[in-house]
Amino acid sequence: MAQTVTSPDGNLSVSFSLTEQGVPTYKVDYKGMPVVKTSRLGMELNEENSLMDKFRINNTSTTSFDETWQPVWGEEKEIRNHYNELLVEMEKPSNGRFMNLRFRVYDDGVGFRYEFPQQVYLPYFVVKAEHTEFAMTGDHTAWWIPGDYDTQEYDYTESKLSEIRGLMEAAKCDNASQTFFSPTGVQTSLQMKTAEGLYINIHEAALVDYSCMHLDLDDKNFVFRSQLTPDAQGNMAHCQTPCTTPWRTIMVVDDARKVLASRLILNLNEPCRYTDTSWITPVKYIGVWWEMIGGGKAWSYTNDLPSVHIGTTDYTKCKPHGNHPANNANVRRYIDFAAQHGFSQVLVEGWNIGWEDWFGHSKDYVFDFQTPYPDFDIKALNDYAHSKGVRLMMHHETSSSVRNYERHLDAAYNLMDKYGYNSVKSGYVGNIIPRGEHHYGQWMNNHYLYCVTEAAKHHIMVNAHEAVRPTGLCRTYPNLIGNESARGTEYESFAGNKASHTTVLPFTRLQGGPMDYTPGILEGDMSKVDPGKHHNINSTLARQLALYVTMYSPLQMAADLPENYERYSDAFQFIKDVAIDWDESRYLEAEPGQYITIARKEKGTDNWFLGCTAAENGHQSVLRLDFLEPGRKYEATIYADAKDADFRTNPKAYTITKRTVTAKTVLKLKAAPGGGYAVSIIPL
Repeated sequence: MAQTVTSPDGNLSVSFSLTEQGVPTYKVDYKGMPVVKTSRLGMELNEENSLMDKFRINNTSTTSFDETWQPVWGEEKEIRNHYNELLVEMEKPSNGRFMNLRFRVYDDGVGFRYEFPQQVYLPYFVVKAEHTEFAMTGDHTAWWIPGDYDTQEYDYTESKLSEIRGLMEAAKCDNASQTFFSPTGVQTSLQMKTAEGLYINIHEAALVDYSCMHLDLDDKNFVFRSQLTPDAQGNMAHCQTPCTTPWRTIMVVDDARKVLASRLILNLNEPCRYTDTSWITPVKYIGVWWEMIGGGKAWSYTNDLPSVHIGTTDYTKCKPHGNHPANNANVRRYIDFAAQHGFSQVLVEGWNIGWEDWFGHSKDYVFDFQTPYPDFDIKALNDYAHSKGVRLMMHHETSSSVRNYERHLDAAYNLMDKYGYNSVKSGYVGNIIPRGEHHYGQWMNNHYLYCVTEAAKHHIMVNAHEAVRPTGLCRTYPNLIGNESARGTEYESFAGNKASHTTVLPFTRLQGGPMDYTPGILEGDMSKVDPGKHHNINSTLARQLALYVTMYSPLQMAADLPENYERYSDAFQFIKDVAIDWDESRYLEAEPGQYITIARKEKGTDNWFLGCTAAENGHQSVLRLDFLEPGRKYEATIYADAKDADFRTNPKAYTITKRTVTAKTVLKLKAAPGGGYAVSIIPL
């Protein structure tokens, strides 16, 4: 007999039942219409007595929950967490083992997880495979990237589910570390749209002490099956009871804007673990970065060393190659620029010894995260920054030698304490050491969280690049202030991102947490940055401004060179003005792969900022400003694509206009192909 639990508004329902063979199954309906057909659940163990069938139900119970909580930073100052819950307690009589399933049903989606109480006959177990199914009702449109245990840095492909197999090879691109597992494997967060106009999103929440879940598609029957990331021995997870898996999440809404407004993933995470969060503050920063990524300059100091022995190699005896941007004079230039224009931090990459042989050698002792190059005076530069009201941001590239990073982690964080750093950008480029582990396996997921919790002891915020994609853990550990874990702006300096890329990411990657996308490239002609390059970035200048609103993050970089901001000082004003923490967000227009328009109210003020990003076809907006306070006048500064702007032919054509607006104003604004617009709305 089926057990059913419905959402608070009654539109979404989950039904659980056991088959005649005792196999756990569930299905999801929306307004009486099937969304997920009957799908099996179960856990295959690395031994004979798997938890797949022959279960009986010992007990079921339902509860309701309704709270409002306040994030330390976020897209709004308050979040409602309102759900109805079904707990199914099961036993497998043949071996005396117990497994529970907990379902939480919200108005906008479902979360469920496996729970294993402490028990005599299952104190420890090894997961061979998790058999969670998501049986779709048809050949939906999907926005997907290839399934990969080591990277998410791919452009999104829009296709029918039945077309994934044929498009898979074209969807792949080279990366420093990648491991594909199936011709129909895709990653979460997976966004889909049905022929009936429902938006379905599959992801996971609270990924702790477990391996990351991917989706393997049976493209004949349109059934996704969970595919966990294996460890070096081929096992998926090592567990000790009592324990739980991460939540498997299925968002179901009838309006694309509701996907962007959903807090399903955050709500399924535990509350903040820290009693004092006063040290966690959003950051707008610049950095010594784009001149290396885009301009081809070096992280290294010298060409004299074919290999480096940390602690032995004497850099004072080496001839500098003269192409090292992380030097005292250049960093001071960035500090001055940050102080002049109101940026709180300056990232410096390539400050520390070891970059001469950092990549591609599977090198264990690759960095010490403490010793600067001879041309980087760490004390003097930090003193200079602090005298200007600016901090330096630390950079820890691990080269994926994780044992080495943990070996040095305490000393590295102590060094940050000594010089007044409060945030670190870490990186995991290349194949993982211990060799055979993957970026998204259980061992690495535990490492990423260890770094965050250790950092909290030093009041340090963490922005990890190439780490596992977020699953809402920033609610529990809000010093996890950002991640990369997707294809960011750096790719604009290589092959470019699709013009549609930033119209998809908020539906997919950003569902689990903010991204350090590094927007704000105003000089899109790459030959002006590196004469050896001959392409433009796939964006208009105005769209680069809009990304500060549409790509939510409490950590926002102005990624271009200072001299380019000086050349476009009128457009740069929006980057200086735009907030990075919000009281309220309004999702005005959205369609994945086409356009997104968002308005946000700055935390603690009455200032609003509005942004639109559009794909190849551009977008025409008719926006009602009824979110403004009635009876009040505001000055709107509109940074828009010029009439003849186009990301391919005329990307830097923009206009800036000012007008007085009220809550009754209707704005008609046009985003060019690959373009967008940004608006600041300030009370008069």
